[in-house]
Order: sequence, then C-alpha cells, then structure tokens
Amino acid sequence: MAEKKTVEKDTQDFDINPNNRVNKPKNRVGRGNGSGNGKTCGKGQKGQKSRKGRKRPYVGFEGGQMPLNRRLPKRGFSNSPFKINTAEITLGKLNVFNDGDEVNLDTLKEKKLVKRIAKRVKIIVGGGDLTKKLTINVYNASKGAIQEIEKSGSTFTKVEVKEEAKEKQKSEKA
Repeated sequence: MAEKKTVEKDTQDFDINPNNRVNKPKNRVGRGNGSGNGKTCGKGQKGQKSRKGRKRPYVGFEGGQMPLNRRLPKRGFSNSPFKINTAEITLGKLNVFNDGDEVNLDTLKEKKLVKRIAKRVKIIVGGGDLTKKLTINVYNASKGAIQEIEKSGSTFTKVEVKEEAKEKQKSEKA
C-alpha cells in the first residue's frame, strides 16, 4: 500500500474558516408556514407545554394531586435559630502569632483564621506543633491540645461565651 503524503501548510489567522453551520443563525419562529415553524411555532396545539413562560411547574408537582410533601405530617422543630457556631482550629495554625501574643476570638478573626460568624472557638491537635509561647483564651480545647499548649510553655484558659440568643428570648418575653 502506498503511504499518503501530507503537506503541511502554514496557516494564518485569515486562512481559518469555521466549520459548516457553526455560527448558524437563530431560528425565527412564527414567521409563516413555509418555514416549518409557523403558526404554533413548533409547540403543537393547546396544553401546558404550548404556553409561554415556565413549561414545568414546581419541583414535587403531581399533576394537581396533593403533593407528598404536603400530605405528610410535620413533626419536631429546628434548633437552628439558637445554634451557636463553634469554629475548630488546629494548633499549627496558631504559629502565625508572635511570642507573648494573646489569642482569643477577636484576634483569630483579625488574622482570618476563623470565620466572622463564629461565636466560640475550640482548639484541636493537628497541623504541626505549637512553637510560640502564647496566652490562649478561648471557649474550649481538646485534652491533647491542652497538653501540647502546656508543653510549649503557653498558657490556656477557658472563656465563657455570651449567649446572645438566650438574651434575645428574655428581652422578647419581657
């Protein structure tokens, strides 16, 4: 069999042509029966799918039958309005502070180690060893983390959190 020889041609920007019908024009519906999409614009006759706007109803719609999520009884309650967000931080991340610095919720938020929504912080083991001597005042720490903190020469004290949710409830009742 004879091998086909390919000739490479230097192409330039003005030589490149798009493939056939890549940039095809938008289909204009409702412009006469000769186009194939005249009168009803390719949507057929009457019915829900022929109407303008949203073609399908909401998720869980059962054709007019009472949907399952409304047939079932509602039970229990959600505690989410009263949830207190606790952020966890590893010991290794505390090395961004200088020797002798105080570590608390506000300083952690300033260094962007904890999200602003956090109301309290728990320190856990991981991310390397603590090499700085710090004064740590946070809500809680794991047993292993407390041992590592004391081993590095730092001090740890537990701090109580102001529970704003309870204060709000009390003020609303009064």
